[in-house]
Amino acid sequence: MHQKQIVDFTPARPHVPVGQGNRRGSKGQPRSRWLTQLGPYDQIVDWMKPTECPEWMSEPQFASLPGFITVREVRYRVQRPGFRVTTVTLVTTLLDAETYTVDALASLYCARWGIETNLGHLKTTMGLDVLKCKTVDGVLKELIVFALIYNLVRLVMREAAQRQGVPVARISFIDAVRWLADAAHGAAELKLRLLPDRPGRFEPCAVKRRPKQYKRLNQPRDVLRKRLLSKRDVA
Repeated sequence: MHQKQIVDFTPARPHVPVGQGNRRGSKGQPRSRWLTQLGPYDQIVDWMKPTECPEWMSEPQFASLPGFITVREVRYRVQRPGFRVTTVTLVTTLLDAETYTVDALASLYCARWGIETNLGHLKTTMGLDVLKCKTVDGVLKELIVFALIYNLVRLVMREAAQRQGVPVARISFIDAVRWLADAAHGAAELKLRLLPDRPGRFEPCAVKRRPKQYKRLNQPRDVLRKRLLSKRDVA
């Protein structure tokens, strides 16, 4: 939830009426309409449609939207060694509190940060950070090939995880890439390196390698070579 969004877990609390803005006495009130309390910090509310169409949306699109959307708001505290205590407020359309508990939603939200690791696999391990093609069609083909290979590696990781009886997150991505590059046709016994299970791991936000004291190669090599030769001739 955005920090400016007002969320109040008081049962049957008042809200700002639709279309009336911040009228006198409504300061600090949420704009959502309270419906049901599921727990101390777990409730179902209606988010009301604004009266004015935003700039990034067309009028027909805005007119086609419903007048409100029913969502669930939950709040929990995160206490981990090495981190300050954090209060997190989530909003979700998963309304069933028995099927989707607060702990399950918190675990799912925490797992989403793993996408940073997956992006690192794409950009660093596979080299997607710098594309080689010069045309739009070439770049699109290059991206498609990267996507195909990435999904193929993920398929290998899933099969290895099933064979070894571990979660797929424990399988080493780079080990799967190396196995796939050297695997013979029809290779069956697939066992890949397992990553250690380190829940709650934290590391200092710092880099180990220092940057090189060289200028960027932002011009063609031929141009720079001619410039070097001209300097030598002058000398």
